[in-house]
Amino acid sequence: MIEFTTENLLFMIPVAAVIALLFAVYFFRYVWAKDKGTPEMQEISDAIGTGAMAYLRRQYKTIGIISVIVAIIIALVGLSDSFSDYLNYKVAIAFLIGAGFSILSGFIGMKVSVNSNIRTASAARTSLNDAFKVSFRGGAISGIAVSALSLGGLFVVFLAYNAWCDGDMTATLHSIVGYAFGASFAALFAQLGGGIYTKAADVGADLVGKVEAGIPEDDPRNPAVIADLVGDNVGDCAGRGADIFESTAAEIIGSMVIGLAVVNTMGGASLNWIYLPLVIIAFGLIASLIGIFVVRLKDDDSDVIKAMNFGYYLTIVLVLITLFISTYLILGKATDVDKWYYFAGAGVVGIALGLAIVFLTQYYTGDHKPVKSIAQSSETGPATNVIQGLSIGMESTVLPVVCIVVAIIATYLLGFFAAPEGADAATFGLYGTAIGTIAMLGSSAFILAMDTFGPITDNAGGIAEMSNQPDEVRNRTDRLDSAGNTTKALTKGYAMASAALAAFLLFAAFFEIVAEVKGESIVDVMHVDLGDPLVFVGGLVGAVLVFFFASLAIRAVSKAAGEMIEEVRRQFREDPGIMAGTSKPDTAKCVDIATRGALKAMVVPALLPILVPVVFGLLYRYVLSDYVDAYEAVGALIMVGTIVGILMANFLNNGGGAWDNAKKYIEEGNHGGKGSPAHAAAVVGDTVGDPFKDTAGPSIHVLVKLLSTICLVTAVLFIA
Repeated sequence: MIEFTTENLLFMIPVAAVIALLFAVYFFRYVWAKDKGTPEMQEISDAIGTGAMAYLRRQYKTIGIISVIVAIIIALVGLSDSFSDYLNYKVAIAFLIGAGFSILSGFIGMKVSVNSNIRTASAARTSLNDAFKVSFRGGAISGIAVSALSLGGLFVVFLAYNAWCDGDMTATLHSIVGYAFGASFAALFAQLGGGIYTKAADVGADLVGKVEAGIPEDDPRNPAVIADLVGDNVGDCAGRGADIFESTAAEIIGSMVIGLAVVNTMGGASLNWIYLPLVIIAFGLIASLIGIFVVRLKDDDSDVIKAMNFGYYLTIVLVLITLFISTYLILGKATDVDKWYYFAGAGVVGIALGLAIVFLTQYYTGDHKPVKSIAQSSETGPATNVIQGLSIGMESTVLPVVCIVVAIIATYLLGFFAAPEGADAATFGLYGTAIGTIAMLGSSAFILAMDTFGPITDNAGGIAEMSNQPDEVRNRTDRLDSAGNTTKALTKGYAMASAALAAFLLFAAFFEIVAEVKGESIVDVMHVDLGDPLVFVGGLVGAVLVFFFASLAIRAVSKAAGEMIEEVRRQFREDPGIMAGTSKPDTAKCVDIATRGALKAMVVPALLPILVPVVFGLLYRYVLSDYVDAYEAVGALIMVGTIVGILMANFLNNGGGAWDNAKKYIEEGNHGGKGSPAHAAAVVGDTVGDPFKDTAGPSIHVLVKLLSTICLVTAVLFIA
C-alpha cells in the first residue's frame, strides 16, 4: 500500500515533467517527419526563419546585457548588512536563471513555429485534416516544452536553493523570488519587442498593400509581407512563450510565499501548504497532455474550433478531478486538514473564472453582435468604425471585472472559512485565492498549444499565398488561420484572467515579505490607506505608469510602421516591375526596419516598471518616512497599477480583436466585401487595433506581474 508522504507526492513533479517531455519528443518526431513542400515554399520559409533568428539574436543580446547589469546591482546592494538577508548574490543568480529560462521558452516557441509553418502549408496540399494535425501538434510541442520547463526548472531551482539555504524555507523562498523577477523581466522585453516588430510590419503591409495598392494579403509583391510573417513568430510565439513561462513561475512562487505565511501563522505547520501549488500544476500538466492528444478532425468538413474545444473541455474536466485528488492527498491525507475541500472549491472557482473570461472574450471578438456592429459602422467611414470599436473595447471590460470580483470574493471566503480554530483566518483567505489562481493555470500547456497554433497557421497561409498554391490549398489554410485568430483572442482573454488573480496573489505576497522583514503577521501590515494623501499619491503613480507604458508601446508601433510604409511606397514607386511581377521586392530592407524599430523602442518602456516603483519607494523611505510607511505607498502603487492595468489590457485586447474580426467579417462578403468602402474603413480600424491587441495589451499582462515581482524582490528597501 502506498504511503502518502510528502516525498512521494513531490515525486509527481519531476515525473510529470519527464512524461511531458516524452510527449513533446513524440510530437516533434511526427511534425519533423512531414514533407517541407515545394522549393518555392521552402525559399519563403527559409526567409522567415532567417529573419526571426536574426531578430531574436539581437533582442536576446540586449536582454542579456541588461539582465547582467540588474543582477550585479542586486548583488552589490546585498553587500549592505541592512539588506543582505533579502537582496544578495543568491537572489541575483536566481534572477539570471529565471531570465535565461524565460528567454529559452521564447526561443522554443519561435523555433517550433518556423519549422511547423512550412510543413503545415505542405500538408494543406493533401487535406485539411493533415494540415490541422501538423499545425496543432506543432503548437503542442511549444506548449508542452515550455510548461515542462516552467514546472521542472522551478522545482530543480527550489530544491537547489533549499539545500543551499540549509533547509531554511524562508530563506529559500526569499531567494527564488529573484527567479520570478528574472522571468517577468525577460518576458516583458520579449513580449513588448516582439509586439512592436509584428505590428509595425503588419500595419505597413496592410495599409500600403491592401488599401493603396489593392493587392491581396500576403501577396508576394508586397515587400513587407516577409517581415509580417517573421513578426508572427517573434511576437505571438517567442513573446507568448516567455509570457506563459513567467506567468507560471511567478504565480507558483507567489502562492508558495502565501503558503509560507500559512505555515508561520500556525506556528510551524506542515510544509505541504507550500508544496501544494507545485503538485496541482504537475497534475494539470498531465491533464493537458491527455487533452492535447485527443484533439483531431474526423474529416475535412469538421469544425476546427469544436475539435480544439473538445480537447480543452476534457483538459478542464481532468484538471478538476486532479485538483480534488491533489488537494486531498496534500492537505487532507498528508496534513490532516479537515476542510481541505474548501481549498479545492477555491480551485474550482479559479477554473470557472478562466472559462468565463474565455467565453466573454469569444463573445466580444467572435462572430457576434459587437463585431457585427463595428462592421456595420464601417459603411459610414473609418471615423465611425474607430468610434464604435473604442466603445466596444470599453464595454468589454465590464463583465470580466464582475467575474473577477466574484472569483476573488469566493476564493478568499472559502479559504477564510477553512481556517482552523484559533488560526489567522485572513491568511487562509489569501491562500484560497492563491489556489484559485494556480488551478486556473493547470491547463496552461493546452492554452499555449492553441496560442502557438495561431501563428503557425497564419504563416502557413502566407507561404501558400506567396508560393502561388492552388485555391483549394489556400482555402484550407484560410480555415485554419480563421480558427487560429479565434484561439489567439481566447488565449489573450485567459492570460488577462490569470493576470488579474495573479496580481492580487503577488500583491499579497509582497506584504508577506514585508511582514517577514518587520517580524509581524501579514494581517498587521497588509493595509493601504488611500485616504492618506501620501499613500494616494502612490496609487496615482501606479495608474499613470500603465497609461504611459501603453502610450510608449503604441507610439513605437506608429513610428516603425511609418518607416515601413515609406519603404514599401518607395519600392513600388521606384521599381514598377514589382507590381508587374517581373522583379522581386527587397524584403530584407523591411525586415531590418522592423528589427531596428522594435529593439530601439522596447528598452525604455520595459525599464519603467522596474525603475518607477524602486525610485518611488526609496524616495518615500529616505525623505517621507517620518510621515508614512514607504511600503504602504508602494503597496498603493502596485494595487492601483494592477487595477488600471487589468482594465487597460482588457480594453486593448478585446477592442483590437473586435476590429480585426470586423474586417474579416466584411471580407467574407458582408457589407460589400473586399474592395468596398466599408472594407477600406475596416482596414483602418484593424490597423488601429493591431498595436492594441498585439503590442500594448499583452505587454500590460506582464507589466502588472512585473510590478509585483520587482517589489517582492526589493521590499526590504522600503522598510525603515
